[in-house]
Amino acid sequence: MSVLVVGTTALDSIKTPKAENPRLLGGSASHAAVAASFFAPTKLLGVVGGDFPTKYLRLYEGHGICLKGLERVPAGQTFHWSGEYEVNMNNRRTLDTVLGVIEHWSPKLPESYETTPYVLLANIAPPIQHRVLDQLKRPKFVVADTMDLWMNIMLPDLLRLLSRVDAFVLNESEAAQLTKEDNVFTAIRRIHRLGPRYVIIKKGSHGAVLSGPKGIFIAPAYPLRKVVDPTGAGDSFVGGMIGYLASTKGDLEKNLRRAIIHGTVTASFCCEGFGVVATTKTTRKAIDQRVKQLEALVRF
Repeated sequence: MSVLVVGTTALDSIKTPKAENPRLLGGSASHAAVAASFFAPTKLLGVVGGDFPTKYLRLYEGHGICLKGLERVPAGQTFHWSGEYEVNMNNRRTLDTVLGVIEHWSPKLPESYETTPYVLLANIAPPIQHRVLDQLKRPKFVVADTMDLWMNIMLPDLLRLLSRVDAFVLNESEAAQLTKEDNVFTAIRRIHRLGPRYVIIKKGSHGAVLSGPKGIFIAPAYPLRKVVDPTGAGDSFVGGMIGYLASTKGDLEKNLRRAIIHGTVTASFCCEGFGVVATTKTTRKAIDQRVKQLEALVRF
C-alpha cells in the first residue's frame, strides 16, 4: 500500500566541527519521504519556492516519489534552516530560520492523495496537520510527529491532534515537556490518555520505545562508528517505519515492531552523510543487511 508524507520541504545549511554544507535538501517531509520510498510507493505533500533547485526535484523522482502534491511558488522563497553542531553531535543550535512559503501555506490534497491508506504527518505546524486530516477519506493508519516548538506556541492544536491519530511520535525530552513527567514510561501512559493507541518515543542513539495495546517494545539503535550529520535522522526513522508498515500484511502491532527496526536502520544511513546524501545512496538490500545485523545483536 502507498504512503502519504506531509511536512516541511526545505533547504538546510549545516555546520559541524569538520565541515559546512549550505542549502542542502532537507526538511521533515524530504527525509521521511526518501526513507519511506525504500519500502512503499510514496506521495509527497509540501511547498517550495522559486529558489528550489531542479536537481532536488529530480532526486525525489529518482526515488519514485509522487510530486503531484508538491506546490511550487515561483515568486516565493523555500523554507530555510541553518544550524551548527557541537563536537559530540548531541547538541546543536539554530543560527537562522526563514519560513518563506511555508508560513502561510494551506495544503490542498490532489484527489489521488485523499484515499492514501498510510499517512505520516511529519513535523510541521499542527494546524497544517489538521488541514490534511480534514481532507483524507478513512485512512488505515495515521502517524503524527511533532517538536517542542509546537508545545510552546500551539499546545491546544497539538492536543486536539492526538485524538485524531493512531500513533504519536516524539522524543524523550518532548514527552517530559508534554506530560510534566521525567519517567518515560509514566509519560507514555499519560500520552495514551490523550488519544493515540500507539506512542513512540525516539531516544536518538539509544533507539526507540513503542507502547501499544500489547505492551512495551524497546528497540536499540544501529551502532555507528562515526556520525557525520544527525540532521533528519528522526524524520528518516519515522519515514522508514511507516514505509515498511505499509508494505506488510497481518497483525498490525507485530508489524509495527518490525517497522520500528527498519526505521531505526534507515535512520542510521542518514547519519552517515550530510542531509539526505547518504540515505539516497543506499539500497533496500543494504538496509535489509543491517536489519539482520541488528537482530543478531539483540537476540538471546
